[in-house]
Amino acid sequence: MQAFQLHQGLVAPMDRENVDTDAIIPKQFLKSIKKTGFGPNLFDEWRYLDVGEPGQDPATRRSNPDFVLNQPRYQGASILLARKNFGCGSSREHAPWAIDQYGFRALIAPSFADIFFNNCFKNGLLPLVLPEHQVAQLFDEVAAFVGYSLIIDLPRQCVVKPDGTELPFDVQPFRKHCLLNGLDDIGLTLQHADKIRAFEAERLLKQPWLAHRI
Repeated sequence: MQAFQLHQGLVAPMDRENVDTDAIIPKQFLKSIKKTGFGPNLFDEWRYLDVGEPGQDPATRRSNPDFVLNQPRYQGASILLARKNFGCGSSREHAPWAIDQYGFRALIAPSFADIFFNNCFKNGLLPLVLPEHQVAQLFDEVAAFVGYSLIIDLPRQCVVKPDGTELPFDVQPFRKHCLLNGLDDIGLTLQHADKIRAFEAERLLKQPWLAHRI
């Protein structure tokens, strides 16, 4: 998992409340048995004017020019600004996969659905909760200034605006530790690899029949 420490990026505004996971990555794309390749289908039903299917070449499809991520000023955005209850709906982990594989590193909203919020941390994304009035002001500023970018300082737990204003945010210490060090669940387990090997070796000495396989 990619570590997250200090990130500066262009902001793209998703000016909708209650964006659910089926809007983030529609159900037909869940057929894939891979964990990669979901970025081109992020917000698929909003980004395109035709119906998408797994494996379809995005270059052959009709883009929706009115959708925010298709607008030239937001190309290359890596911070997604959203309204309240972002990521509601089903618990599909494909949603943070798609957001990450599109190129976003962080999300800012007044609130997130719980399961989606947890899945973001497990996949290297930083979901930030800021007060609704601060998020509303960020929406206004993004709309007013082309190329609007923010700095997200995870060690100091603050968002730095272009004028230098700092917006503090909370993050649980354990989640912060994992992001700063790029540790997903597997990475956390591998930190104890020596102890696991020692335990298995001792267990087989005491119960050697466990080494036999059918």
